Amino acid sequence: MNRHQLPTGLPEYRFPVDPWRLVERVYSNDDLGLTETLFALGNGYIGMRANPEEGREAHSHGTYLNGFHETWPIMHAEDAFGFAKTGQTIVNVPDAKLMKLYIDDEPLLLASADLDSYERSVDFRNGVLTRDMIWRTPAGKRVRVSSQRMVSFQHRHLAVMTLEVTLLDAAAPVVISSQLLNRQDGEDEYHVRSAALGEGKDPRRARKFDHRVLQPRLQHERDNEIVLGYRCANSEMTLACGTRHRIETSCHAEIVTDVGVDLAKTVFTVRATPGDPIKITKLVSYHSSNGVPVQELADRCTRTLQRAETEGNDQLLLEQREWLDEFWTNADIELRGDHQAQQALRWNLFQLAQASARTQEQGIAAKGVTGGGYDGHYFWDTEVYVAPFLAYTMPEAARKIVRFRWKMLDAARQRAREMSQAGALYPWRTINGEEASAYYAAGTAQYHINAAVVLAMRRYLEASGDIEFMSHEGAEVLVETARLWVDLGFYSSNGSQTFHIHRVTGPDEYTTVVNDNFYTNVMARFNLRYAARTVRFLASWNPEAFAQLCRATDLDVGELDDWDAAADAMFVPTDEELGINPQDSEFLDLEPWDWETTPPEHYPLLLHYHPLVIYRHQVLKQADVVLAMYLRSERFPVEQKRRNFDYYDPITTGDSSLSACVQAVVAAEVGYEEVALEYFTRSLYLDLCDSHGNTADGVHVASAGGVWAGIVHGFAGMVEQGDHIEFSPRLPSAWEGVTFHLLRHGSRMRIDLDIDGLTLTVLTGSGVPLKHNDESLLVTVDEPYRILRD
Repeated sequence: MNRHQLPTGLPEYRFPVDPWRLVERVYSNDDLGLTETLFALGNGYIGMRANPEEGREAHSHGTYLNGFHETWPIMHAEDAFGFAKTGQTIVNVPDAKLMKLYIDDEPLLLASADLDSYERSVDFRNGVLTRDMIWRTPAGKRVRVSSQRMVSFQHRHLAVMTLEVTLLDAAAPVVISSQLLNRQDGEDEYHVRSAALGEGKDPRRARKFDHRVLQPRLQHERDNEIVLGYRCANSEMTLACGTRHRIETSCHAEIVTDVGVDLAKTVFTVRATPGDPIKITKLVSYHSSNGVPVQELADRCTRTLQRAETEGNDQLLLEQREWLDEFWTNADIELRGDHQAQQALRWNLFQLAQASARTQEQGIAAKGVTGGGYDGHYFWDTEVYVAPFLAYTMPEAARKIVRFRWKMLDAARQRAREMSQAGALYPWRTINGEEASAYYAAGTAQYHINAAVVLAMRRYLEASGDIEFMSHEGAEVLVETARLWVDLGFYSSNGSQTFHIHRVTGPDEYTTVVNDNFYTNVMARFNLRYAARTVRFLASWNPEAFAQLCRATDLDVGELDDWDAAADAMFVPTDEELGINPQDSEFLDLEPWDWETTPPEHYPLLLHYHPLVIYRHQVLKQADVVLAMYLRSERFPVEQKRRNFDYYDPITTGDSSLSACVQAVVAAEVGYEEVALEYFTRSLYLDLCDSHGNTADGVHVASAGGVWAGIVHGFAGMVEQGDHIEFSPRLPSAWEGVTFHLLRHGSRMRIDLDIDGLTLTVLTGSGVPLKHNDESLLVTVDEPYRILRD
């Protein structure tokens, strides 16, 4: 039972419903952190929070580059062998969004401005943030101010901004100061404030730095181009950022540029006359590296800006629209019968595009590139919640995600050695591949991340058919993760020989360092069996690749039998009396949590109770057993799912953003329509309504992936079986219908879900293998297939 208030959608007086846009009609300073996140733009590499061009009113000014981070020593009050040593935190890079406006030398300040009209919107179809307003200046002059901001999906290193100013009724001097500002100098007023917002005991927020992070290395100005270059003090990562401008106006204009170490300004002074627009286009480029010299990165910025200038703004906007047209063709979900939910659904899908489009084999951080929450770290979230969406809608992006984990395999091997284990152990939270979790009980102890990595690879293979990937990079990961499980667990003979895994933590971080966590054991069993089966297939299908795998990993074929034996003997906690699966071997012995005396303001519990208090009770932060039943759905009969759901749902707080979407899927599977819709609604509006109180720190990207899963796996009931797919439709009665598309092995299909069932139509490709009512068939382009609701 989720203990957080059920969201009811955005207030329509301020945020009117639009199926393809998020729109704000009333400006407010009261929730800047929220709206900076909701209207943020990104492409998987560059992320820009929706700070106003004027740059003054802000909760947290933010521009982020995926993977660009500073390192710092983790200081443990009481250290121990194997504790994480090096922290990593994403860096807020120089801000190019600033385009400050002055009329009669009076600045535009939204907090106090007299506005005749105001609208800000982000359009999901073109990926452009637009703001339009009419401002009455202190002198009483009316001015139309329009701006656009775009982070390019087509060009990884490019952002484009425009500011257009038109005096409506009187002439006036107009000054526009376009800036590139590094806020890491420790003296900027906001730098201090931003750091303070990250302090305190909330582990979800980013760490503040106690030193100057970005060390100046380059400043240049030439031919209408400015470039600033920096190197991080500790990580030694390098960065260059550059700008170019173009002004279009019939009015007289003067341009002055000034370049300093932390601030570069291009100032436009215009003698403006009524009805004559002043339009400034600003091209921005960012390039970063693990150590490429700053000068080379500056040269790359120059090339990016030159190409963008040659193409022109109209062409760049067209390319953006074309990219998103293809995205929506494959990823859109049309929901009929609830206009507000339709808007929210597309907003969530748009966040997935913004988090994954141009990662280029970087990971996807918990907050994408929309904020500094969780220090910009990569967790298991990507593999479990985002990778399935990508596999069936953007398979190339999915491939990049699984290759990202393969590239971290050597670091995972090293971490396993540090933990006195064989094989590879992926870090719980990281940017550079090293473990960055300072709290091992809810960090390193979550060994189940290994199975999440393998699960993502399996999902990608099943959706794409890319056997070549599994033959090379993927197979190495399978071998090393399987080795970890065999070495981590042990056999215990107590009546019958069983394989146990002790002192681990499952997804529920309110119960830590336990024996035989149900989720961990179930997923380890999957990992072991899948590794053994896939490697055996590789040996027969491609002996040369198998031989190379054996050389690369020093694999003995006898190990495959060990993996199967451990999987077959895996202990899975079961309570015969209750008919459920205990979350771990001791969970049912814990004291129940006192729900009646827990005030609503004490959620999330992690911010109000010592961890030991929580650990002593039967109380869940998020779905754990329920999550295992979702991910391994085909392994659990419906009645078992229902009993487990009935037991764990009342003691699940929903304090984790990863919980509601999973509970929605399983509630739908067991026939709890109203409960499923309630949980789906919670996940749908989790960020839009800030129901967890930390949307200001960035979008919960994994929850957005869970929204997609709620439709596809929950209400459409899709289960992937490897050689075929299955559907069990159960549309909520509150909706009229849902339509979505999937890509599988090169075939594109449309699924039309209605109250009576669903229709699967193959639009392109050779066909989709389907099983329904024990009948196996191939659905082809010419023959749509109808599945009735049970």
